[in-house]
Amino acid sequence: MTPSSVSSARWQRYALFNLLLLIALGAWLYLHNRPVELPGLPAGMQTGCVSYAPYYGKDQTPLRADTWISPQQIDEDLALLSRQFQCVRTYSVDQGLEHVPEAAQRLGMKVLLGAWIGWVDSKNRQELNKAIALANRYQSTVSALIVGNEVLLRGEQTLPAMQKYLHHAQESTSVPVTYADVWEYWLRYPGLAPSVDYITVHILPYWEDHPQSIDNAIPHAQQVMNKLAVKFDKPLFVGETGWPSRGRQRGESVPSQVNQTRYLREFISTAHQQGWQYNLIEAIDQPWKRHLEGTVGGEWGLYDSALQPKFTRTGSVVERADGAWPAIFAVSGLLLWCGIARRKAFAGSAMLAMASLGALTGLATWVGVDYLHTVSRDLFEWLVLGSLGMLALSISLLLPLGAQAYTQARQYLGTALLLLLAAGAITGCFLAFDGRYRDFPLFLFTLPALQLALGARLLALPLRPASRLYLFIHLLSITLAAACVLLDPLNDHAWAWAALVLLLATVSWPGKHSPTS
Repeated sequence: MTPSSVSSARWQRYALFNLLLLIALGAWLYLHNRPVELPGLPAGMQTGCVSYAPYYGKDQTPLRADTWISPQQIDEDLALLSRQFQCVRTYSVDQGLEHVPEAAQRLGMKVLLGAWIGWVDSKNRQELNKAIALANRYQSTVSALIVGNEVLLRGEQTLPAMQKYLHHAQESTSVPVTYADVWEYWLRYPGLAPSVDYITVHILPYWEDHPQSIDNAIPHAQQVMNKLAVKFDKPLFVGETGWPSRGRQRGESVPSQVNQTRYLREFISTAHQQGWQYNLIEAIDQPWKRHLEGTVGGEWGLYDSALQPKFTRTGSVVERADGAWPAIFAVSGLLLWCGIARRKAFAGSAMLAMASLGALTGLATWVGVDYLHTVSRDLFEWLVLGSLGMLALSISLLLPLGAQAYTQARQYLGTALLLLLAAGAITGCFLAFDGRYRDFPLFLFTLPALQLALGARLLALPLRPASRLYLFIHLLSITLAAACVLLDPLNDHAWAWAALVLLLATVSWPGKHSPTS
């Protein structure tokens, strides 16, 4: 080790920098843990239907042919849902779901019975005939037969084919028959209307081609219903509407627990005022959808996958419920970093800087762990994203050690910087070319980016390399970040990601000379 060239004044400024970041992150957590007051629903106001899919347990997914849901689980699920809802909507009569009408009948609930229509005609006819038989058997319970769900949207059947399926259903049962799709596709295929008893439309402000903000979500739904009422002379039924509680922001559409509760309460209230019939999506979070649609796909439930309620009809709403964990992680980080500093002979202002950095790192670690728990879908993602988290931790430790002129720490810091930049470039590729369902990993990159870009400057720690490899990485990352912004210009997270990419570019844009090259 060579003597440190960092002055006491620089350590003091670095300590203040970390303290300000600690206060900012603490304030963010405080605000997200505060109850948010929202208008509640009047006592006694009945709630419509809710989409029920029982695939919330470990390894339960409709994508596996051998999946089977036990009657006992369905009985227990419907008993829970019957406390809030008078009816449920299903999407198939396979994999054990044929038990739903019987279970609902015992509870006095109604069922919007779904028949899944896919690519294969033989399977479709088998499914439809099974659904028709159930509808005829439980006519007092099955209030409608929904033949197909967003089939035209997925492009799995043509309009004439759907008309044939619907005609067959109409001839085979006295139960009302309908078809469900997003509202734009009803306007695109109005010829389907004569084949149904009423129009079942999906209104999902988050998934619109032009995603709606939470403030404009209900006015948007009203505009859609007015447009459909002018177009069709048949009754309208909102077959799906809801809001995700977590996941990627789309335009001005921000998934959150508060926004989900607000949208559902406002929609239910508006529906009662306007006389709309509706079905909410969905009863229970669906973890399997995360593999298809990212975090947001599994976060539409009014109950989580542990069957704990997420939606309440009245009262305040809390976005996060961190409890004492932030304080525990912050104190643990402070003690750990101070212990390391003591072993490395830090003293005075340098020790103060390590203490503030340790508390900040500990608090950021808690936020990162919570983020990993939210977005990681399998062991591989836990390992990859967890490695990024460990990289961020190592940078927080190596930076002050490098400032103290530990040669080995500086070498490791250079390696960590290169790995972080490479990870950022790879992440940028995924976000730009396959980003519809991917979260921006801001929680994993923000702290190391700030430490490398600003903290290193405060400590006068040279990091600028000479290799042109860094130039290539930065140009690639900046181009990809710009693409993310252009693709979704109203997305705050896209802009924040671009800012982080530019911030990292200021750290290691290749120079002619560098002590670390």
